[in-house]
Amino acid sequence: QVQLVESGGGLVQAGGSLRLSCAASGSFMSIKAMGWYRQAPGKQRELVAAITSVGSTNYADSVKGRFVISRDNAKNTVYLELNSLKPEDTAVYYCNADLVVITQGDLSLENYWGQGTQVTVSS
Repeated sequence: QVQLVESGGGLVQAGGSLRLSCAASGSFMSIKAMGWYRQAPGKQRELVAAITSVGSTNYADSVKGRFVISRDNAKNTVYLELNSLKPEDTAVYYCNADLVVITQGDLSLENYWGQGTQVTVSS
């Protein structure tokens, strides 16, 4: 019933920018941490950036100073601004979130993934 829907990926030249969005929908009580991961061909999925419910952030060293994560709690949405893009940023970007849901009458913390959005940076 819970869905994370990403948008905003695409093809961009090196040095360019993109903005990714991820909106949570469905039945849940609240959203805790949200984050973005990426997976390049032949590589493991890696954390890009994360943000807590109160706005604390952390970034992978490879994107510090170039990417900015933010969230709009009223819209249940997390954003990722990708600036000064490099060809090595090419990957499928996945949204991830911890949501408090009601399962069989009890509150539980569940982790969800979006379907992924492709970001391709040309040199």
